[in-house]
Amino acid sequence: MTNESYIAGQFSDRIRAARDDGIRLRLRGGGTKDWYGQSLDGEVFDTRAYAGVVSYEPTELVITARCGTPLAEIEALLAQHHQMLAFEPPRYGAASTIGGVVASALSGPRRASAGAVRDFVLGAVLMDGHGEALRFGGQVMKNVAGYDVSRLLAGSLGTLGLILEVSLKVLPVPLREASLRFEMSEIDALRHLNEWAGQPLPISASCWHQGVLTLRLSGAEAAVEAAQRKLGGAPLPDDAAFWTSLRDQTHSHFDGGALWRLSVPPAASAIILRGEQLIEWGGAQRWLKVESTDAEQAAGIRRAVAAAGGHATLFRGGDKSVGMFHPLAPVVAKIHERLKQSFDPAGIFNPGRMY
Repeated sequence: MTNESYIAGQFSDRIRAARDDGIRLRLRGGGTKDWYGQSLDGEVFDTRAYAGVVSYEPTELVITARCGTPLAEIEALLAQHHQMLAFEPPRYGAASTIGGVVASALSGPRRASAGAVRDFVLGAVLMDGHGEALRFGGQVMKNVAGYDVSRLLAGSLGTLGLILEVSLKVLPVPLREASLRFEMSEIDALRHLNEWAGQPLPISASCWHQGVLTLRLSGAEAAVEAAQRKLGGAPLPDDAAFWTSLRDQTHSHFDGGALWRLSVPPAASAIILRGEQLIEWGGAQRWLKVESTDAEQAAGIRRAVAAAGGHATLFRGGDKSVGMFHPLAPVVAKIHERLKQSFDPAGIFNPGRMY
């Protein structure tokens, strides 16, 4: 028996014992995202012992790793072959693990052009509430309701089970990148972003903040240079540091107060709310920073965002009693309940973490 098989066996034994004894388990990797979501409940179940890259085929653009593998280790390996996780997962610390990356499904600045975490999940091994390891992917296995389970795990925050292993599509690092800055209002920035989205421009990231729109161009040398000539603007020196500050949320906008993540259609007009906004993803993701959050204010924010066709998450800070995530429609809530019942009938995994 390999060491990994032994550890997986230990995990299974603990899950079965928890199920039988009615003990709740808090699945946890590096703990870098403990602040994300609702309450933290249950005995800590540390997943970091189950680590290591299972396989990596650079020519096939696929990497498979165990849940406890540090994100930094995976990115370093990919960099050796000039490849990357194109959804640019935020690195909230050196302890961040690939299991937590998938469970949280948080993406960075490149998400609007490259896709979300779930778009890169090719397969997964899940240990359910019975301690059984279920493999999904390849010839996609679906549950009785017809869901693509491997992608459903992205953003589940460990509420469906323990993600033991995940296979992810990777992409080559762009041959050339350059960034441009334009001084303009929020309304003008949203208008330009939507106009440019309909043109063959290699825009891989965007950010509007405090009257300045910043674009990142990525691709072949000729394509990037042609876009620079067409768009104009001022070049941004040391642009890698700027986009890293957005990806890892070390930018000053993410400091202090209560931070709301507003997800809206890119074409939605400016949403007038009290607080300072930073806009990403071509207008689709808007970060609202306010001094504090109470129930009345939270309801007002959610009404305004819903009217624009989106939803609002109290991402960090503020009063969690208002609900971190946007309330679910009754039909969607029922789907959540059925999925939870299917994979974790005893309700032992990360109880209350989402709703």
